[in-house]
Amino acid sequence: MTFVNEPEIAVDWPRNDYSRIPYRLFHDPQIYELEMQRVFRGPVWNYLGLEAELPNVNDFRTTFVGDVPVVVTRGPDGHVHAFVNRCAHRGAQIVRKTHGNAKDLICIYHRWCYSIDGSLIGIPFKRGLKGQGGMPDFDMAANGPEKLKVASLRGMIFGTFSERTEPLMHYLGAFGCGLIERMLKK
Repeated sequence: MTFVNEPEIAVDWPRNDYSRIPYRLFHDPQIYELEMQRVFRGPVWNYLGLEAELPNVNDFRTTFVGDVPVVVTRGPDGHVHAFVNRCAHRGAQIVRKTHGNAKDLICIYHRWCYSIDGSLIGIPFKRGLKGQGGMPDFDMAANGPEKLKVASLRGMIFGTFSERTEPLMHYLGAFGCGLIERMLKK
């Protein structure tokens, strides 16, 4: 599997059997970013939580996918949603609590407002103030936080950043699905 713009990293191993990992690899920012890309942001499914943690409409829970803060929510339609917990305006955290229930999620920095599914639904002064200024042509649909594709199995919620990720059941395979189904029998 290759990733777009993947850097080439040369590593001199002290022995050919990989039993000694060069210490610098644990602290190299380039390798850290490569690991985040491959392990968490690539075409992989990441565990986000349990549906039981979101029993009611408008419930939310925050988590992380690697180093990326994520909000997992239950929408009015009953579906589970997930999106990056960073305001599209200036990158501040949208949700600052670990869990709760809210109809709308509002960034404290400049008060941008998001629906429970992560869609941008309001910005201050969009129509200006007293007939002055404003942003009437601002496309709110194109300016929300990044959303994750979400799937669940037996109440376990998984998310992925990549549209290329295979369906969850194929990704986990018969063995992985079997383990989850045995552990979480109804």
